[in-house]
Amino acid sequence: METNVIGKIHNDIPITERRVRYCLYARKSTESDEQQALSIDSQVKEMTAIAERLRLNVVSIKRESHSAKDSGQRPLFKELLREISDGTYNGILTWAPDRLSRNAGDLGSLVDLMDQKKLIHIQTYGQTFTNSPNEKFLLMILCSQAKLENDNKSINVKRGLRARVEMGLWPCRPPTGYFKTKRTDKKCESILDPERAPIIKQMYEKIAYDNWSGRKLYSWLRYEIKFKTEFNKPLSLGNLYRILDNHFYYGRFEYPKGSGQWYNGAHEPIISKELFDQVQEQIKSKTMESRASQKEFAFTKIMTCGLCGSGITADEKFKHQQNGNVHRYVYYRCTKAKDPICTCEAINEEDLIDQLKGLLDDIDIQTVPMKDKITMEVKRIKKFQQMLLGEKSQIIIKDIDLRNYTKFLLQEGSGEEKRELLRCLKTRIVMNNKKVTIQH
Repeated sequence: METNVIGKIHNDIPITERRVRYCLYARKSTESDEQQALSIDSQVKEMTAIAERLRLNVVSIKRESHSAKDSGQRPLFKELLREISDGTYNGILTWAPDRLSRNAGDLGSLVDLMDQKKLIHIQTYGQTFTNSPNEKFLLMILCSQAKLENDNKSINVKRGLRARVEMGLWPCRPPTGYFKTKRTDKKCESILDPERAPIIKQMYEKIAYDNWSGRKLYSWLRYEIKFKTEFNKPLSLGNLYRILDNHFYYGRFEYPKGSGQWYNGAHEPIISKELFDQVQEQIKSKTMESRASQKEFAFTKIMTCGLCGSGITADEKFKHQQNGNVHRYVYYRCTKAKDPICTCEAINEEDLIDQLKGLLDDIDIQTVPMKDKITMEVKRIKKFQQMLLGEKSQIIIKDIDLRNYTKFLLQEGSGEEKRELLRCLKTRIVMNNKKVTIQH
């Protein structure tokens, strides 16, 4: 008798005789286990038992863990709708109506399929829905009620978050140097991490008082004291700079981020506001300089260190003599990005150019992609010479002219011309303890 009550549709023809093919759809609830939800496996177990009792023909089982709050965001649910539209099955077996939809968009898709008679039956734990006006209306009411609960929950959560931040409590996971207490009488309070908070303070002090760079600080944390976060991970260079730019450490925070709404935190500060401001000035003076005003060196970005594989950077030094003369020296050295203790020695730019000019003797200039451009430049210079000397002989470009001109570019060309020439060699230029080699 119970089977006939639950297992019939509006025209009193038993479901088993209508050849309804069901997809069992189980979705994880957003509620806690204590409040309402059965787990996905429990839903499948319970609904399978109902299918056996009602003799329902279940041809597919789908388990979804995505939220039903937003429309069109569940891959398996979209697949379910598509397969119903294609006729793979025409019934749905699920735990409750809110497992199917908690938004108007997905609900509309279900009702539309029912109107097209492609979806003829939805069976839940205690209810049945068919293509009858009353049952469709009830389905829409129940799913709309679930949407209302979602909307109210969002409003309540936001109100609770506003109340917390106004009390000075950071509502999210606190930054490195703090942790959330699990005590119920201090809920949401950010407590100092006794192991990491002193190191955070040292980071600020080394930038402000010892004039350390970010990379030097990173090397100290990573290789000397082996600093790890609470998740036992080393800090990346990007995270290091985010820590140095976090107002939370002196007792202020913005919530939400980018909103312009600032609050005084109830947590204990690690540093003072004065120390924070001093660090920002130090960082800005070193890193905020525009690229247009930064010094460009000819042979950076085209060489690698032969010992550790890092890139090559350059330093500019000036020597002032007593007679007033000033001599400029450029030294190329390893950036030590991959190995902070790399022992590769620096090389003077003049010595570097001499070695590069020597390497050009071992390269077939005819194969250099820049050959045509160099040839045209040599012809232009020779034509200019002929105009000055009044000569009209045919211009002949020899290989020796090309080779010498490439050496001239290395010596006297602009920085961009030097880089373009070396990039055209299509070889790897390696610097290893003041010696430069080419690797094909």
